[in-house]
Amino acid sequence: MKKHQVFIYVVWTSLTFSSLTYGLGSRCAGNAPTVNQSQVGDGSRPKFMVEVYNSCPTCPVINIHLKCGSFPQALVNPRLLKVLAHDDCVINGGLPLAPLQKFSFSYIHQKFPLYPTTWYFQCE
Repeated sequence: MKKHQVFIYVVWTSLTFSSLTYGLGSRCAGNAPTVNQSQVGDGSRPKFMVEVYNSCPTCPVINIHLKCGSFPQALVNPRLLKVLAHDDCVINGGLPLAPLQKFSFSYIHQKFPLYPTTWYFQCE
């Protein structure tokens, strides 16, 4: 009976590590978060709407960092976009963005290029 329990443990462990390596997270590897900006205001003080989209249909994405240049923190609530350093901002405090969910914020200023640099898929 003990050999049977060891066998089950070995099989379970192998399947668990296999699913971590080849599981849902790897299916989302080609589904990087996207950032879309659109100008929603005209004039001398243009307003931009920023949408960050998790394009993975099965996994939440966490800790999304953006390349953000010299984005001033004063333009956006830090719970929405927190400036960590030059060219390093994190959205939503690093909290999960559900599968196929959009996260948005806006700012009034000249356009800043914003691009995802790092993120992690959180699959169970």
